[in-house]
Amino acid sequence: MRRLVRMLVSGLLLLAPSASLPATAHAQQKDRDAARQAAIHPVSTAADMRLWLSRVPVTRNFPPDFEPMLRGQVSLYVIEMSTAPGCLPCGDLWSKLLAFRGRYGWQVRTLGTEEAALRSGRLGLPWVGNPVAWVRPLVDPGRMVPVAIGTDHGANIARNTWLAARMLSGTRAAVGVRAMSKFTGIVGVRAPVSSKRKLR
Repeated sequence: MRRLVRMLVSGLLLLAPSASLPATAHAQQKDRDAARQAAIHPVSTAADMRLWLSRVPVTRNFPPDFEPMLRGQVSLYVIEMSTAPGCLPCGDLWSKLLAFRGRYGWQVRTLGTEEAALRSGRLGLPWVGNPVAWVRPLVDPGRMVPVAIGTDHGANIARNTWLAARMLSGTRAAVGVRAMSKFTGIVGVRAPVSSKRKLR
């Protein structure tokens, strides 16, 4: 499962242009960190979020069994997403998941930030912020596939959810990963940590 997750996030981490191969491991780590930062887009206003979403391609072609398969998997899978107070992309993704639930009948739930970060760590997924959405079997909390890192278009979320269900039911991971929409990295701005004590 770790290998699958690494394949899924490789697109997110490699969106920045790559330079010539660095000479040392330290330089390689710096390149990876720079690529990760370039692929993450923290937003705090609706205008910024719309701007980044306007740059994300929308899935337009769906397989013939797309809708019947999603409606037929209602009792097998759940979508869970991380959230945090004041996270604008979290609210946006949640509204799209509710629309998905209304259309296909799937359960959707929220996770606390700590649980989501622990889940990411167990699978070797770099934690970049909220929201992150996962599909998992209802009867197996230990198996999951991320379907969104940051908010996304509803069509892309639906496509990734369909592919996640197929991968969890036995479709070859490499085939599923190649067909997945890239993760957007449109996440909420982290709240600043205040060091001031309240005056009495």
